[in-house]
Amino acid sequence: MPVARRLTEFSHGGGCACKLAPGRLADVLARITPPAHPDLLVGTETGDDAAVWRLDADRALVATTDFFTPIVDDARTWGRIAAVNAVSDVYAMGGRPLFALNLVAWPSDDLPEELLAEVLAGGADAGAECGFAVVGGHSIDDPEPKYGLAVVGEVHPDRVLTNTGLRDGDALVLTKPLGVGIVSSAVKGGTAPAEVVAAAVASMTSPNAEASAAALAAGATGCTDVTGFGLLGHLKKMAAASGVDAVVEVDSVPVVDGARTLLESGVVPGGTRRNREWTVDVVDVGERSEHDRLLLADAQTSGGLLFGAEPAAAADAVAALREKGLTAAVVGRVSAGTGRIALI
Repeated sequence: MPVARRLTEFSHGGGCACKLAPGRLADVLARITPPAHPDLLVGTETGDDAAVWRLDADRALVATTDFFTPIVDDARTWGRIAAVNAVSDVYAMGGRPLFALNLVAWPSDDLPEELLAEVLAGGADAGAECGFAVVGGHSIDDPEPKYGLAVVGEVHPDRVLTNTGLRDGDALVLTKPLGVGIVSSAVKGGTAPAEVVAAAVASMTSPNAEASAAALAAGATGCTDVTGFGLLGHLKKMAAASGVDAVVEVDSVPVVDGARTLLESGVVPGGTRRNREWTVDVVDVGERSEHDRLLLADAQTSGGLLFGAEPAAAADAVAALREKGLTAAVVGRVSAGTGRIALI
């Protein structure tokens, strides 16, 4: 029988912090010629969250995939987080998920099959909550457990939200708190207080469906979800692709309760440090602290949406989301520019 071990003991890094470093990924993608087709509405050129393929004048498919190593020790919760994270890319494009396939890597000699069943049940739970079916998938034997989904959704071709859609004068809205990467590292190290873990898990298991609807209702055209590259990394890509500069009002950014305390005690994920280095060329820190910069660069898993909207509409979107018990805030603004980010 496999020896009982904590799931996070198998992880070389937690959740989306396992992504390839953004600079390295950019170097790899630069070697590949982007595909071109009249019905490929969104491809790889601007680093968007998902691909979009037009079927006809009123319908387009949204396709994406995401998977990662254990981020918590409860198997069903990990499955739920991974599934909510994967479908978030569809919501970030303004779409609606239809169905998904499981992606599984499992150390069958070290972890029992019953535990894998719990992981898959967590993914199915998320699918049921979000209104999509999880049907089949693929599995391999692997020394490190990994789980996620390949998701297919739909969107109207004229209502696609993209990285290139931020507009001069937009206010920036963030719909979940930062800091889950820091908390996840503390979980792996066995130093995270239970109440802090609970707050992070509640955030990571909350789908972005309402946030996506709020962005569309606010007339947003630019949107992304904040995951492994952190707020600064994803904003860097959006600002450059949209031809704008961004100002982030640091004190307005929501943070998971207890995450800053962990950061100040020395808990800094490797992915967070890589994000900080990747964004150093475009970020003007001003008088903000190094801890502020690291928090904004924190590698998130199943983070919130970041979108731009006309200021009054952005404020209305935040108010509507808060009325539903969700965390949301206006965290900055954009203006015409060249992709620079200022922290104030």
